Amino acid sequence: MVRLRQALALLLVVAAAVTGTVGALALVDGQRRLSVGTIQVGVSPFHDGALDLYVPLVDWGARFGGVRLPARLNVEVRSVDRDVVQRVARGRPVDVRQVRDEAARAIASYLRRLLALSLVAGVVLGGLVALAVRGHAGVPGPRVRTGLAVAAGASVVTVAIVALLLPPRGRIADPTYYAHGPDLPRALDALQSLRRSGTALDQELNGQLVGLARLVVAPGEHPALSGRPRLVLASDLHNNVLALPTLERATRGLPLVFAGDLTDKGTPLEASLVRRIAHMGRPTIVVGGNHDSDTLLKELAGAGAIVLTQFGRLRADGSHGPMVVRVGGLRFAGYDDPFLRRAGEQYEDRFRRGLTIAAQEDFRRWVATVQDRVDVIVVHEPEVAAGVLTDLRRDPPKKPLMVLDGHTHRPFLEADPNLLEVNGGTIGAGGTGNLADERTNLGLAVITYRLTPTPLPLAVDQVSIDPGSGSSSARRVRVDRQLRATAKAQG
Repeated sequence: MVRLRQALALLLVVAAAVTGTVGALALVDGQRRLSVGTIQVGVSPFHDGALDLYVPLVDWGARFGGVRLPARLNVEVRSVDRDVVQRVARGRPVDVRQVRDEAARAIASYLRRLLALSLVAGVVLGGLVALAVRGHAGVPGPRVRTGLAVAAGASVVTVAIVALLLPPRGRIADPTYYAHGPDLPRALDALQSLRRSGTALDQELNGQLVGLARLVVAPGEHPALSGRPRLVLASDLHNNVLALPTLERATRGLPLVFAGDLTDKGTPLEASLVRRIAHMGRPTIVVGGNHDSDTLLKELAGAGAIVLTQFGRLRADGSHGPMVVRVGGLRFAGYDDPFLRRAGEQYEDRFRRGLTIAAQEDFRRWVATVQDRVDVIVVHEPEVAAGVLTDLRRDPPKKPLMVLDGHTHRPFLEADPNLLEVNGGTIGAGGTGNLADERTNLGLAVITYRLTPTPLPLAVDQVSIDPGSGSSSARRVRVDRQLRATAKAQG
């Protein structure tokens, strides 16, 4: 019984030492001065491990993996040096490597101080508990010396674990960009400010020097994205007209590709609600989904949208024009959903009949007629294209090909040699018809690409917006390396 009490007392000492050590992680922060401004570094325990870089001034941040401890290493840009901003405005370069090295040294200095203070906090709190549970006046308990030794040992072990798992390891890349404000998406606004300012810091730094997050991404390993053409991919609005202003702000003069399901049934009333999308992109490209109709597509074509079908570009009178259209320097072809609703059938839901092998084979034959003439294929239902995509992954096309789709309400991206498939999710968050089984964020994708020497997708920003708070995040994925793999292999 005495030994059990002593063991429990020592466990309390260990718990106190660990609590003191971990508690110090949340309480200790510090500011560090860089040549371009001031950063504040801190740790938030009990989160998914990440390096979190945030700029409160513009409500923009980037979150990287690589931290194996369940904690976030937070770096906030607290101030920016005015002289540096003036130099940037005059077009004078900033030594990016120097700033990156300064930031790394500042974070390392903070971590050394944090570990030292955490060790002290653990020893002190564990020591106090050791004194409280020590044996005295006939009451059984561990000796003070034993308790203090256990407190010190537990603190040292805990600090060693933190020192091993907290510092980011490996290449810091593929961040998730996020913002908390009510307007969407500030994260992408920050990323694309270079295009508006015309000023480049190492071709990747944000014009307001909020690009501290970008300093650690090794921008020299990829071609620069500033000034490159872009397009927006969205789908599955499902009559949620409240999301249209969000999509309009995200598009802002870019080409918009809408991969189906603007409505629920495609009736004339629904068409009148969503026809404004025809003028939202510069221009807007649409393919029909299983919740759209022939009536809707003709309405959109008459309103000025580029409506693509497997028979060619749809005209307002129901006739068809060219199979391939050029937008933003890229050649597009599109394919109607096999279950597109029809006015002559009272907009009946044809999707319940199930996808047939014949529908997949029809798509396969159609792709064979256009593949060599296009850069982008737009189709609503990924399952329709599944067989073709499997074939193309097994036997890559001779030049880069993008396949843009929707329907699943889930964002998806897969880059293979000379083949990129992108699904932006649902811009309607399931729509007004409660089509989603659970709460779904609004989603879209922004694709950055090059045109010369040959068209090639460079990066995809996968954007997610909370429809309640408006908070947004954007994860940038560089895809050019995977797509170029075939070209290198063929030498």
